[in-house]
Amino acid sequence: MVMNDPLLSVEYLSKSFPSGLATIEILKTINLTLFGSSTTSIQGVSGCGKTTLISVIAGILDQDEGECILFGQDLRKFSKNERVIYRGKNIGFVFQSFNLIPTLTAAENVAIPLLINGMNMEEALSHANERLRDVELEERRNSLPTQLSGGQQQRVAIARALVHGPKLVVCDEPTSALDHETGRRVMDILKKLAVGHGRSLVIVTHDARIFDFADRIAHMDDGRIGHVDANIHLREKTNEPQE
Repeated sequence: MVMNDPLLSVEYLSKSFPSGLATIEILKTINLTLFGSSTTSIQGVSGCGKTTLISVIAGILDQDEGECILFGQDLRKFSKNERVIYRGKNIGFVFQSFNLIPTLTAAENVAIPLLINGMNMEEALSHANERLRDVELEERRNSLPTQLSGGQQQRVAIARALVHGPKLVVCDEPTSALDHETGRRVMDILKKLAVGHGRSLVIVTHDARIFDFADRIAHMDDGRIGHVDANIHLREKTNEPQE
């Protein structure tokens, strides 16, 4: 991929799901372009299609129509196994419900992407402990998810999404279950660790408390992206010139 090529190019993308005898169109001719070393927030009310969109972007779902090119690749052309391998090397996903395995320790949960990519357990746990240190949880590496608070579980999920050095980290409502202070702390960690050197972060949210963490804001409503804005408030805070 050439330096100026987009990290993600979505054109006229649509996605529907069956509902009884009917079909519900969730995504309606979505167009979106993202470049590297950036943070993009996809904003909109619950049910507008945000989670479906990032699931297509991350290769978890296939679109019905349109094009979704990630890192210059059309994941629909991959076999199921090729797609799993590609996603496991290049994408980190932070789920709204954390999706931690309850019988594994924090370190073992974080190590999962590395084990999937073929790393041995000892080395994977070593890297997992480093990422837990980054999110200020190394001392809880042997704790089970049930022994952690919601904010701590979210930070474990973030460490797991970052441990394999993905080029894109996608977060689905990462602060919805967190109080204001914990939510901002989680966003500070994400922004620090997931962005830069060609790596990018996409955050799906309807949480107005974290809007100012994004460089660009994509406004989504009823399955469509109406417009994408540069975050003027962030630019003012960092004294960056407006485009």
